[in-house]
Amino acid sequence: MTVLIVDDEEDLRESVRDALEDEGYRTQVASDGVEALHKLAGTYDVCAVILDVVMPRMDGIAVYQEMQRDSRLAKIPVVFATSDPSRVPVGALAFRKPFDLAQLISTVEGFCRSRDA
Repeated sequence: MTVLIVDDEEDLRESVRDALEDEGYRTQVASDGVEALHKLAGTYDVCAVILDVVMPRMDGIAVYQEMQRDSRLAKIPVVFATSDPSRVPVGALAFRKPFDLAQLISTVEGFCRSRDA
């Protein structure tokens, strides 16, 4: 199973990627929403998406809305990573930046383990 990390901040993207890969996860990264949707269209093994809210070209809210319109993508758990959790859709899971990396990994692990079962 793969985790897709979507954030326009390269340092954050890479630190999350390194931490997840150290825990044995495969990862893909995208620097904006357009790239994220492109990657999601080409894969069937994404167990979770870590999604920034504010990004160029297409923000995280628009990505989430597009995912909800596609029955296959709507099943993938999304964790929003944002400095302003009030901007995420009602009921969505949000981690305030800067977030606790261990807590984020634990959350992703729960999503991926339940999807793999």
